[in-house]
Amino acid sequence: MPIRGSKCDCRIDRRPEVAGGRRPQRRLSPVTPTCSGRPYRSVLASGFTLLELTVVLAIAVLLLAITPPLITAAIPGVELKASARRVMAGLRLAREIAIRDGRDIAFTLDVEARTFHVDGGFRHGRLPEGLELKLEAAETEMLNEHTGAVRFFPDGSSTGGRVILALEHSGYQVGVQWLTGRVLMASWEAQ
Repeated sequence: MPIRGSKCDCRIDRRPEVAGGRRPQRRLSPVTPTCSGRPYRSVLASGFTLLELTVVLAIAVLLLAITPPLITAAIPGVELKASARRVMAGLRLAREIAIRDGRDIAFTLDVEARTFHVDGGFRHGRLPEGLELKLEAAETEMLNEHTGAVRFFPDGSSTGGRVILALEHSGYQVGVQWLTGRVLMASWEAQ
């Protein structure tokens, strides 16, 4: 039965009375239809409070304050590994060119100037300043106290050698096997 004086379809609550003559209160939930036929929605449930926004912003500021030191601490290790991979790529390139062209090709490293190059101008590079460099090569391939080379032959073999790139007593070694000319990279620790 519609409520008198209303254009609404809502029915009068016909639930029985309980002790004391009072009917139980009917509570509206967020999905209870109202007289207009639209679901009832609380005004408080339709957004974020100022306190919630403040807490989220405080967390974001803390994350931004903590992140940069973590990133800068990781950069030297990443730079060290990237440099070792560049040296390894240069050595492998020298071996491939020697086999392909059928002639001797040298990978030359200058420890003091922190530069390397492959004969014929195929590749050259510069290594970062903060790294400790050490070259162990055949005595005949040492050009001076700070410069030496690893030479690759047309059959794939080499004079052999090792380049050590370190940062605070640990780093990577890039070794070249003299018989096969195989280039390998491995971790290195100071003894």
